[in-house]
Amino acid sequence: MMEIKSIEKPDDRRDFPRGHVEVVNMSGLVFGKATFEPGWRWTESIRDIAGTELCDVHHNGYVVDGRMRIRMSDGAEQEVGPGDVFVVSPGHDAWVLGDEPCIVLDFAGNIGDYAKAR
Repeated sequence: MMEIKSIEKPDDRRDFPRGHVEVVNMSGLVFGKATFEPGWRWTESIRDIAGTELCDVHHNGYVVDGRMRIRMSDGAEQEVGPGDVFVVSPGHDAWVLGDEPCIVLDFAGNIGDYAKAR
């Protein structure tokens, strides 16, 4: 089996305040490319769309550009930047640091649910 798709022609694109996510659905993989503009914060841009207090999506990600801070519900915080690979469990807030967009590639299966109204 071989399956190839381009993120330049996503199956779905969701726009939200200060950003968007593009998603391709493949056999055994849901892949997302998220662009978060300066000033983006999950609790300000996505919370009302998701209908949850914190992000409840599991992320397996890779940061292409920009920087982001992630705070877990227990208060633990980490910063991610270009070249960082990360795994983040549901129950977190996140925000862009600095004045450049943060571009994240996400390989988690439920990125297809990200920024979808419930």
